[in-house]
Amino acid sequence: MGSELGIDDEKMLALAAYAVSPLYDERERTALAYADAMTITDQDVSDELFERLRAFWSGDAIIELTMIIAFENSSSKFNRALRVPSQNLWKRSSCLEQTGQAR
Repeated sequence: MGSELGIDDEKMLALAAYAVSPLYDERERTALAYADAMTITDQDVSDELFERLRAFWSGDAIIELTMIIAFENSSSKFNRALRVPSQNLWKRSSCLEQTGQAR
């Protein structure tokens, strides 16, 4: 069953393992690795990763992808600091229950 965004639930459930999941293609893996590199503290975007991006996207597309990732990171920090509650667009708890990862 697909989500409202048109992404299969199975694919959403496999997101944490995107680097090895057969549900993700190399283009998607590259974008997600880029998002991780931009998001995780003490990581940087390596020259190798940037070259992988350039294999899939134009300079303008990379700028747009970078802006979207940066906006989402900023929005997340802003909302967390101000205690803005989740809008429950993705129900993580039910996702974790389905994979047996619920606490």
